Amino acid sequence: MASDGIAKDDGCNQGLNLMSMAGWPQGERPREKLFNKGADSLSDAELLAVMLQTGTRGRTSLDIARGMLSRYGGLVGLLAADHASLTENPGIGAAKAARFVAMKELSQRHMLEGIQSKDILTSSQATRDYLRAKFRDCQSEIFSCLFLNNQHHVVKLEELFRGTIDGAAVYPREVVKRCLYHNAAAVILAHNHPSGIAEPSQADIAITNKLRIALETIDVRVLDHLVIGNSIVVSFAERGLL
Repeated sequence: MASDGIAKDDGCNQGLNLMSMAGWPQGERPREKLFNKGADSLSDAELLAVMLQTGTRGRTSLDIARGMLSRYGGLVGLLAADHASLTENPGIGAAKAARFVAMKELSQRHMLEGIQSKDILTSSQATRDYLRAKFRDCQSEIFSCLFLNNQHHVVKLEELFRGTIDGAAVYPREVVKRCLYHNAAAVILAHNHPSGIAEPSQADIAITNKLRIALETIDVRVLDHLVIGNSIVVSFAERGLL
């Protein structure tokens, strides 16, 4: 029978404690606790331990989970880590690292589904939450566009331009081409600030005006431009910058 790994030495002996989680009281095992009390009763480390399933010799899956949360400073840092970084953690091979990457992608797709069939203007907070979750931890600036139909439903989200930590070069002609390709009636522009500060720059304002003018020639409205920081998302429309 597969075990959940090996627990740490509790100080009662100097060798490896060979008791796995299978030997723990049922109320303390993360998986059984999830079944009996619900997922919301588990700590972040316990939830990660359930996903990891197994540990290594001398470390339970809970030990590994706690170590990863400590290394990355919490869930935000952990879920922002790429596959290569994840495999540097003791007890994390390619398969377990892939689970973390897949978990993040599934959570983002779940959020995207929540806004795809709705008028984007009536689900503005859900839209901001989704874009913040997707782009806030990126180490380079990414300029994206939400293409919308006549009902303001999302047709497609595309990452159009990538740059360095200082910015991304944005070309209005390419944005116009993608609008025509998707037969968009309106767009919401979005980009992240890797610094974490969402305050729009003069360059952000200038390129927004260029894009608005360019898209007017094909009857596509720019509904908003969202700047994504670590904790907030700033709206050009709310600031009166459109």
